[in-house]
Amino acid sequence: MVSPFPIPGGRVQHAYREMHLAANGTAEQQQALGNHELLPHPWEPATCLDPELRHQLWLWLDEVVIWLNHEYTWDLSGLIPGCWPSHPHLIHEIAVIADQRRRAGLAKNSDALEEWHRYCLPAFSDRMRNRIRAHCEDKHGRWPGKPRHSEHLSQDATEKREDAFARDVDALQAAQRGQALGQPLPRPRLVEVDLESGEIHGHDE
Repeated sequence: MVSPFPIPGGRVQHAYREMHLAANGTAEQQQALGNHELLPHPWEPATCLDPELRHQLWLWLDEVVIWLNHEYTWDLSGLIPGCWPSHPHLIHEIAVIADQRRRAGLAKNSDALEEWHRYCLPAFSDRMRNRIRAHCEDKHGRWPGKPRHSEHLSQDATEKREDAFARDVDALQAAQRGQALGQPLPRPRLVEVDLESGEIHGHDE
């Protein structure tokens, strides 16, 4: 009546085993792993740089998506779309909920699995519905935010942000130099916001 949670491939299991040793192994085992920051984290696909590991991870996550759609989804709005690899926000989240479900299944009692049912999966489903809405019901839709994202990456917008960053750093350095010379820090400028109109009134006293 129910299908088992998909088991990841050997490379993915090895990556999980290394992460387990990094957290719980002996001092010798932890040292043998080298720099722990360089270890692949399957719940964060971008850290999996070995091509075979990355391929196995994608296959496992796809099996998890199919499993979730079959075992936990009744209404169409809750289905993870087949175009999930084209949605970075879904990739990030699916990798995490797959890891959380894997860990819950390894626990010695049902507490972690109950938490996954109560919080992890419903929260993911709600976020997915809010982000995708009806854009990918029949086929993968064009990203509505692409024009604004492209504008954000434009040279003009980038230069404006970099100028703002530079002004802030310059002001911070100037304040620190003044403080080193014993000069008092400038008083913060108080403002009053009209809650009805949203107008801002400055206070100089």
